[in-house]
Amino acid sequence: MKYLFRSPLFILLILCCLAAGKLKHVHLQPEEFIKSHVKNKKEASKSLWLNKELKKKIGKILGRPFKTLRIRYWSHEKKTIWVLSEIGKTEPITFGFVIKDKKIEVAKVLIFRESRGGEIHNEFFTKQFLSCKLTKKKKLTKKIDGITGATLSVNAMKKTARLALFLDQLNLQSKK
Repeated sequence: MKYLFRSPLFILLILCCLAAGKLKHVHLQPEEFIKSHVKNKKEASKSLWLNKELKKKIGKILGRPFKTLRIRYWSHEKKTIWVLSEIGKTEPITFGFVIKDKKIEVAKVLIFRESRGGEIHNEFFTKQFLSCKLTKKKKLTKKIDGITGATLSVNAMKKTARLALFLDQLNLQSKK
């Protein structure tokens, strides 16, 4: 039994288990992101209830069926704050967006759970989203350069950026 702990196979098993637990990289907790953009998180908290038609439109943006009944967001000083997740390759990636005047003011990767593509959290990538708007065809107004080896993570961020802008537009329309 004492030789089991010295076995290369046992050591490899332990290293794999440790690595699997470290795949989740929290850059910023969603609560901290929200708190940094609103004074009173509770007062600013809102919900957008989705009907069948809206779910269909969101599904088109994401390229998959969308089944959620409501989306929580925060509204403060003419800004909306969205914390949204989308699958990269196999795991969800959580993003934070601040929208003001129909443009992305802040774009952040909050929690990255994939084994590859983590470079999308770097400022050189996320700053491409700043000032992006949504076209009538629900596309971003700027071309976003990808990162070699991170295509699915890049696509997930582009989809959620489009979704945040679309949801912001819905929010503005509902106030009219």
